[in-house]
Amino acid sequence: MGMNISPLTYIIGWPLLAAIGLVLVPRNYRVVLRFIAVAATFISMVLAIKLFIQFDSTASGYQFVQQVPWVAALGISYHVGVDGLNIGLILMTAIVAFAATCVAYEIQQREKEFYILLMLMVGGILGAFASLDLVFFYGFHELALVPTFIMIGVWGRGDRKQYAAYQITIYLSVGALLVLVGLIALYLQTGARSFDLDQLTEAVAKTAVAGKAQSWIFALLLLGFGILVGLWPFYSWAPAAYSSAPTATAMLHAGAIKKFGLYGLLRIALPLLPAAARDWAVIVAWLCLGNILLCGLMAMRQKDLNYLVSYSSLAHIGFIFLGLASLTLIGITGMVTLMVAHGFLAALLFATTGWIRLQTKTLEMSELGGLLRQWPFIGAILLMAMLAGCGLPGFANFVGELLVFFGAWNVFTAVTILAVWGGLIIGAVYMLRAARQVLHGPALEQWAAVTDVVSGWRKLPFVLLLSALLLFGCIPGLLTSRVEPAAAMILNRIAQQNPALIISGKDPGAPVNANPTQAK
Repeated sequence: MGMNISPLTYIIGWPLLAAIGLVLVPRNYRVVLRFIAVAATFISMVLAIKLFIQFDSTASGYQFVQQVPWVAALGISYHVGVDGLNIGLILMTAIVAFAATCVAYEIQQREKEFYILLMLMVGGILGAFASLDLVFFYGFHELALVPTFIMIGVWGRGDRKQYAAYQITIYLSVGALLVLVGLIALYLQTGARSFDLDQLTEAVAKTAVAGKAQSWIFALLLLGFGILVGLWPFYSWAPAAYSSAPTATAMLHAGAIKKFGLYGLLRIALPLLPAAARDWAVIVAWLCLGNILLCGLMAMRQKDLNYLVSYSSLAHIGFIFLGLASLTLIGITGMVTLMVAHGFLAALLFATTGWIRLQTKTLEMSELGGLLRQWPFIGAILLMAMLAGCGLPGFANFVGELLVFFGAWNVFTAVTILAVWGGLIIGAVYMLRAARQVLHGPALEQWAAVTDVVSGWRKLPFVLLLSALLLFGCIPGLLTSRVEPAAAMILNRIAQQNPALIISGKDPGAPVNANPTQAK
């Protein structure tokens, strides 16, 4: 138990301290309110970048750990740490949070309340990804999720904002409840009498959870986390919610909170329920085609740019689930890489569509046209984001998808073929068609008076997110070298109870230690 304060505590704490500080600021001090929120997320971002740089990819286990007992009788403690699975997610969340706070200038009413909720949301997301205790893991997620409902209902846009707020509340509350039941069942079945992930993992290594219990607990977690992520067929809450949400809220939820379910399955369900992970992998692989193909086809039918982006985001989630189902080192590495890339891309797309809607009061693609000529900066940003969404080489999305496809090929060949040929072609069609309709063609006169983004401060969030996509796309080893050792450790734990599992992704018959340099 370390008494030194981890950098993670500071990264989580600054937004939460800002939320408390904002309570004390009079609501008419608008500049002060905004300054506190931007400064807090900026400090968290700088600390997260420093943490990412200092992370030792050659070391095994968790780094920057801090543990403080909370309820000792139940084995609950504030326990944070990072390894290859969450270091990239914390970096991505901190950058997206700063960018989202920068674009929150569109909020003109009840700004104090909005920024307080935004800071709680940011602190909750960062805390959820850093937590190594299941109670704090769940609690931080709820702290991030609750503000989403309020922000859509109060500051949302469009005639359907109340419907969207109720729908997302019902769906995600049910999903969170299922997750809670699954986590409590896991606590009881392991016999560790602790919610600490390290102790749970040690308990499972000595005595595995019974097969039947593994199956139904995994099913609960898959269903609960799947609803939170938008796994087909539990995705219908997402398009209406993102279309109605304020820009900053959509950026944070689609970019960061949606990764919570995927991360939960990877961090908790796979290593603690290894036999069930093997059994359910086939079902997950075929379900992900619902996201990749059906949500892709839905995106092709959209006339509203925000709905197109929403369905596109759901389609990309399918590729991430395919990496999870592969249970291979290459596939899991691609999954985590794609989670980080998708976070940056989703935030960038919603930031761009939010700016367009703020200026034009519409996102109907038939009412837009020639934007690249009229607004060269925002048009170029949107074009680059759309090309990243198509999986163009040079962007981080391409690296993640490529790794997922290679990892899943030997395991789910038919699914991978459908995902490659169906998903990528459908994605290219709707993205390039939208780019042609919105960015090219004759410029419409009604938007002639609307100026492009000219302020360097206003350009910063767009440039920051795009730069992150290009950085990890051009130098993917910055991320993959950190992910691989942690992914190998989890897969070796699974393989100890399922010797037939593939963890190499190169040789279907490779033994557990086929990658000795990556294994613990």
